[in-house]
Amino acid sequence: MRHLAVIPNDPTLVVSDREAWWATRTPDGPGSLHLRVSGASLSAFAYGPGASWLLSRADAIAGLHDDVSGLAAFDHPLVRRLARTFAGVRIPATGRLFHHTVAAILGQKVTGGEASRGYRGLLRHFKAPVPGPAPPRLMLSPDPADVAATPYWQFHPWGIEQKRADTVRRAAAFAVRLEKATDPALATRLLTSVPGIGAWTAAEVVRVAFSDGDAVSVGDYHHKNVVAWALAGEPRGTDERMLELLEPFRGHRGRVVTLLQLAGHSAPKFGPRMPIRSFARF
Repeated sequence: MRHLAVIPNDPTLVVSDREAWWATRTPDGPGSLHLRVSGASLSAFAYGPGASWLLSRADAIAGLHDDVSGLAAFDHPLVRRLARTFAGVRIPATGRLFHHTVAAILGQKVTGGEASRGYRGLLRHFKAPVPGPAPPRLMLSPDPADVAATPYWQFHPWGIEQKRADTVRRAAAFAVRLEKATDPALATRLLTSVPGIGAWTAAEVVRVAFSDGDAVSVGDYHHKNVVAWALAGEPRGTDERMLELLEPFRGHRGRVVTLLQLAGHSAPKFGPRMPIRSFARF
């Protein structure tokens, strides 16, 4: 379930070893989903107007529809080992696009801490009650209509500059059409038709909205170097080199990147960290 968090510390998700809570807006209205493991059983409980919608998709949201067949058969010793080590890891399929799009946009070209602070500020501003006996720190995703009607300068105190604010607002205005996408290819086309949304953002969204294990976040600050170092021993890579190295794993390319991250693989560090910026007082 932690894969639902496109950016770190997603307030719409609370996960522990044996249970998880997720709050979102469904086609039927706001809802919260509570998943709980007991022995070999996974129980699902849902609350609010969106309860029936969430319960009907609880198994997919828990990642139980994710197909990892063939992953361990790839002819690469590291990938085979990681596939065995993380054999229980699955990617969820939430069926919700705008929910993840907001977080992905806020994660564009900034550090994880910046993205997390901006997202938390946005959710506090659009705060609405979470249905059910949810943990106090769980927050509900915003209503697209409210986001679209908010001027860009309102985002500044949350540390979000005009470029990302305008992209979030455009995505919110386009949300009704976005949510009609029924597969990763159509969702990617619709997402990338929104000015300000590119391949990286689209991949981050469709990976968890449709359990797309092949979605590669082209343009990521770290992924190209992690893949180049782990798979070829090259300390630095490009997006083109990353895709070349991942091509033998087509169908699971994004999943391979996820496995490398789970295993803690990182490229050698030569330069300074990306600076932390603040737009809150602009």
